Amino acid sequence: MDTDVVLVNGSFGVGKTSVARRLRARLPGSQLYDPEWMGRPIRALARVVPLRGAGTDDFQDFALWRLSAVAGIRLFRALGRGPVLVPMAFYRLEYLTEIMDGLAKHGLSARRFCLRASLAAIQARLRGRGDDPNGQWLASKVERCLSAHLDPRMGEAIDTEELGVDGVAAEILRRLSPGPPAGPGSARL
Repeated sequence: MDTDVVLVNGSFGVGKTSVARRLRARLPGSQLYDPEWMGRPIRALARVVPLRGAGTDDFQDFALWRLSAVAGIRLFRALGRGPVLVPMAFYRLEYLTEIMDGLAKHGLSARRFCLRASLAAIQARLRGRGDDPNGQWLASKVERCLSAHLDPRMGEAIDTEELGVDGVAAEILRRLSPGPPAGPGSARL
């Protein structure tokens, strides 16, 4: 595989982290890096240090968080032999682009996939994991994600409604696998 980073985008509750864990088990040497890990410390830091993006309820608005995402992915890539798997709910294209450009600037190739499901399916999954899909913050983010993820620039779309976690992981692996070039009239995803 020639890809350094596999970014798994999608709404809260769509299964990004579960899929990334399955991919990790099937890709020798891969690393799982969740940029959310730095969100809480950066939000806490903003209480004592003026940071660009402060005053928001979303750590992705912090420029420092976006820089930390690139730095963290680079570090995990340096530590492993395989790709870095990055599950993250991006709904602002400019932030996703900033991170993808940051990776490219450092010579890392990346593929982005966008997991999709209906609002009803996501709400059921959130309830199943103990989250309140009607909570004000979460509900507003899910709706923003569903709308934003219709844009093909958010990642190669994969419908998760019928596939399940193993099926989605298999589909991503299929798309990552080198194969014969698509000829005229063929539809290689």
